[in-house]
Amino acid sequence: MIRVVFTGSESTGKSTLALAVANHYGVEVVPEFVRAFAEEKGVPIEFSDHGAIARGQMALEDEYIARASTLLVQDTDLLSTVVYCRHYFGRCPAWIEEAAERRRPDLYLLCETDVPWVADGVRDRGHMRDDMQRLFEDAVNTAKTASASLRGDAANRLAAAIGVIDALLEKQRA
Repeated sequence: MIRVVFTGSESTGKSTLALAVANHYGVEVVPEFVRAFAEEKGVPIEFSDHGAIARGQMALEDEYIARASTLLVQDTDLLSTVVYCRHYFGRCPAWIEEAAERRRPDLYLLCETDVPWVADGVRDRGHMRDDMQRLFEDAVNTAKTASASLRGDAANRLAAAIGVIDALLEKQRA
């Protein structure tokens, strides 16, 4: 099975694109755990919340992995947890960083910031989106796994994502 994870700064179209790609291939998409966690909590996330966030994300991934056969699309993964934890708190629990490394996907699709910012009540760093994007770029480069950047409008991003995933699927079949 191939795991593809959409990543990048806030409001870069990850969720929308992940759903479109999953629909294209007729597979499920693993949702982002932290969004529901943050909405339910109703107050800013604290450093101590990151254990629950990481465990929740891993549980969601494992649930979907158990059902998947050839391809699994993820809205996010622990890489985001690590990036945001380091950004907001200057550190991340070592066990979360180690889990993120062990659970690396086959492909990261990095959604670029060339789309408009959309506030949604959970997002809070529109003014820092490009700074956050550089942190994601660094994290993806450090991950040493296949990656591609997605730019342009929704149609261009979708076509690029499908092209990269098709090539990965073809390589796996060969």
